[in-house]
Amino acid sequence: MDTHTLLVFCKVDGMMNKLSICNKLCYAVGGAPYQITGCALGFFLQIYLLDVAQLDPFYASIILFGGRAWDAVTDPTVGFLVSRSPWTRYGRMLPWILLSTPLAVLAYFLIWYVPPFENGKVIWYLFFYCLFQSLQTCFHVPYSALTMFITSDQKERDSATAYRMTVEVLGTVLGTAIQGQIVGMANAPCLKGPSDILAEGNSSYNSTEPVISIEHTKIAYMIASGIICVIYILCAIVLFFGVKEQKVPISKTNETPMSFFQGIRLVMGHGPYAKLVMVFLFTSLGFMLLEGNFALFCSYTLGFRNDFQNILLVIMLSATLAIPFWQWFLSRFGKKTAVYIGSLSVIPFLVLVACVKSNLIVTYIVAFAAGVSVAAAFLLPWSMLPDVVDDFQVHNPDSTGHEALFYSFYVFFTKFASGVSLGISTLSLE
Repeated sequence: MDTHTLLVFCKVDGMMNKLSICNKLCYAVGGAPYQITGCALGFFLQIYLLDVAQLDPFYASIILFGGRAWDAVTDPTVGFLVSRSPWTRYGRMLPWILLSTPLAVLAYFLIWYVPPFENGKVIWYLFFYCLFQSLQTCFHVPYSALTMFITSDQKERDSATAYRMTVEVLGTVLGTAIQGQIVGMANAPCLKGPSDILAEGNSSYNSTEPVISIEHTKIAYMIASGIICVIYILCAIVLFFGVKEQKVPISKTNETPMSFFQGIRLVMGHGPYAKLVMVFLFTSLGFMLLEGNFALFCSYTLGFRNDFQNILLVIMLSATLAIPFWQWFLSRFGKKTAVYIGSLSVIPFLVLVACVKSNLIVTYIVAFAAGVSVAAAFLLPWSMLPDVVDDFQVHNPDSTGHEALFYSFYVFFTKFASGVSLGISTLSLE
C-alpha cells in the first residue's frame, strides 16, 4: 500500500469514526431509563415501603438489601453472558437492550402496586424488585459497553459519554419530577407515634389540615410508575433505531472461551482497572447512601416533608448545568485532577446541610452547590473507563471481546456495598 493510499484510508477511517450530533443524542437517550427508574427507586422506594405499603422497617431493609445484593450479583453474570453471545445483524449489545425492555417495564410497574393481601407482601416486593433489577441489568450492562462499539475514536467516546451523562442527569431530574411532584401532591399520612396518639385528645389537632387517604397515595404512585414505564420504552426504541453498533476486528489467534471465574481474574488482574474500580466504589457509595436516605432526612429531620422533591430537583438541575463545565475541565486539566477536585468539593456541602438547622433557603443554596459535585460523580468515572479498557487491549492484543465484563464488574462492587449499607441504615431506623 503506497503512502497516498494509506493517507486516504486513514482519512476515511477517521470520518467513519466520527459521530454526528444525532448519533450522540440517540446514544445518550438510552441512559435515561436506568437513571429515571434508579432515581425513583433510590429516593422513594424506602419511604413507599414504610408509609404506603406499611411494612415493618425490618422487612423493608430485607427488601432493599436483597434487591441491591441480587442486582450486584446479576451484573457480572449478565456481563459474562453478553461477552459470550454471538454477533447478529443488529450487533451484540442492542438485541439485549430491545428484548429486556418489555419485561423490565412490567416488573417496574408491579413494584409500585400494593397487592390485595397482607401475608405475602414482603415476597411480592422482594420478587419484583429483584426481577426488575435483573432485567434492567440486561439493559444497562450492554448499553454501557456499547460505548466501545459506537466508535474507536477516544475523543468521540469522551464526547458521547458527556452527552450520555448530561441526559442521565436529566433523567434523574425527570425521575425526581415525575415521582416527586405526582406523589408530593398525595403525601401518605405517617404512621401514628405515641405523641400523635396523645395529641388526638386536642380538638384542634390536624383540624385545619386536609386529609389524604392512603388509597389516593397508592394511585399516585401507580400513575407515576406508568408514566416512567412509557418513557422507558420510548428511550429504548430511540436507542435501538438511532445507534449503529460497529463490529470489532476478531482476534487472529484461536482463543478458547474462558470461564466465568477466569473472566473475573482477567479483568480484576489489570492494575489500572482495579484502581479505578476502587475510586468508583467509594465515590458511588457516598452518593447512594445520600440518595437512599435523603427523602427521610428532609421529611423528618429538617421538617421539609412538602419540599424535599423540589430540593432534589435543584440538585439535579445544578448537576445538569455542571456537566459541560466538567467536560471542559477534564479536557483542559486532565481527568485525574478533575476527579480529585470534583469528589472532594462535595464534602463541605454535605457537612453543612447536616449541621445547619432547619432553614429552607440555606438548604436550597447547599443543594445547588452540591449538584456541581454530583455532576463530577456522574461524568468522570465513566469517562475514564474506556481509557482503561483500551489500555487492557494494548497490553493484551490477543484477548478480545471482554468489554461487557469490564463494564459489568465496574458496577458490581458498588451495588453490593451500597445494598449492604442501605439495608443497615434502614434497619437502624426501626
